[in-house]
Amino acid sequence: MILQDLVHDWFQKWEVGDFYNLPITGDFKHTSPYGVISGKDTYIDLVAANKDKFLGHKFEIHDQIFENKRACVRYTAIQDNFTQDVSEWYYPENGLIKEIVAYYNIEGTISEDRKLHMSGTQ
Repeated sequence: MILQDLVHDWFQKWEVGDFYNLPITGDFKHTSPYGVISGKDTYIDLVAANKDKFLGHKFEIHDQIFENKRACVRYTAIQDNFTQDVSEWYYPENGLIKEIVAYYNIEGTISEDRKLHMSGTQ
């Protein structure tokens, strides 16, 4: 799969809420200001436990850079009255996303309704 198509598929799956079929490897790793999430199952479980924070976004893409083995996308995630400006690096492997490194500002205290919870904990 062409990297540009892979990243487009990532955003499309998020917009329709199809997180169970995200194009990620079994050993997927996501790094962000919230920390590191390792493993596809762990990532999917986190999303499932926090659907209110992950689903229902629209994405306004501002910039995209595609190279042979990496891509970078700068976008605004919009969910109701919540917006967040994000820059993410994507690293593919065998037609899937192996790693994402995300950059965004989480200054100040995170309100309780925006905090992430692991499956089975609230």
